Parts: sequence; structure tokens; C-alpha cells
Amino acid sequence: MAPSSEPVAWDLAERVAGRVARRTDTSVDWATLRSLVSDFAEVTAQAEALVEQSTGLRSLVGPARAQVSTREEWIHANVSSFRRLLGPVLERAGKNGGSLPGLLGPVGRLAAGAEMGVVLGWMSGRVLGQYDLLFADGDLPQDAVYYVGPNIVSLERRHGFAPREFRLWIALHELPSSPACPG
Repeated sequence: MAPSSEPVAWDLAERVAGRVARRTDTSVDWATLRSLVSDFAEVTAQAEALVEQSTGLRSLVGPARAQVSTREEWIHANVSSFRRLLGPVLERAGKNGGSLPGLLGPVGRLAAGAEMGVVLGWMSGRVLGQYDLLFADGDLPQDAVYYVGPNIVSLERRHGFAPREFRLWIALHELPSSPACPG
């Protein structure tokens, strides 16, 4: 691992998170995956219409796009988001003498990456969905609502939820203008 001027080892964070995430079953068959993609495209649009009708609130950034993801894809999106969000703050802290001196700098960088990785890996096995404008970056879509497919399917099966109704409930919860999740 090459030294870096960044105070967090982002690549290590993503690798650690991926390892933690793989400790739980993440398999979803192709038919279920197609169902998730199709359902979330429809229920996300339906949820937006219901929220607008009920609250009079409209999205300021345009219609949200459903993005069914694996745990690893959710981790990648969040590492990218944190990196963009924290980058200017961490850079400013470094210019103001906030970086750790000597050996503590590289060790602190690795420790921060490992800690972030453990937290994101743990969260990736529990999160159902997420709307975050900060995901817009290169290969990551903007205005996306990320739905973590394996977690959703696991809960549906464990509790006998009707998939379509449960997926609509998740979409309503994740939209930024939803009363359940103020945007």
C-alpha cells in the first residue's frame, strides 16, 4: 500500500468493508434480481407521486432513479461519498497542522481506513435503502435511491412480507421529500 497524503486509507476502507460484508449471505438469484429492479423502478415513481400528492412537496433535483445494488456496490458508493464529503475538511485540517506527525500519520491513515471499513461493512448488511445526492461522482449515478437487494430479500423471506408492498414502503421511506425521511 503506497503512502498517501490523504488522512484516510480509502482503498483499505473499501476492502475491509467488503470482507465484513461477505460474512453474511448475499446471494440473490437472477429472477429475484430482475423482480427487484423492475419493482423498484415502478414503486420509486409511485412513491414520489404519493409523496407529492400527500405533502405538496416536489423534488428539487428531478425524479429519483432506483438503483438496486449489492452490499459491495453500496459500500463503494458510500466510500466515494465520504471521500468527496470529507476531502475538503480533511485537506483544510492538514494545512492547519491537523495531520499527525511522523509514523503516526501513516498508522492513523490505516487505522481510519480500517475503522471506516468495519463500520460500512457492518452497515451494509443492515441498510435497506439510501438516497444521497453526494453519490453523483463519475461512475455513480446522481439522484439515485440505492436499494440493497440482498438485505431486502432476506427480510421479505424471513418475515413473510408481500414483496411489492414492502418495496413500496421502503421507497416511501427513502425518498428525500418523504415525511418519514425529511430531505
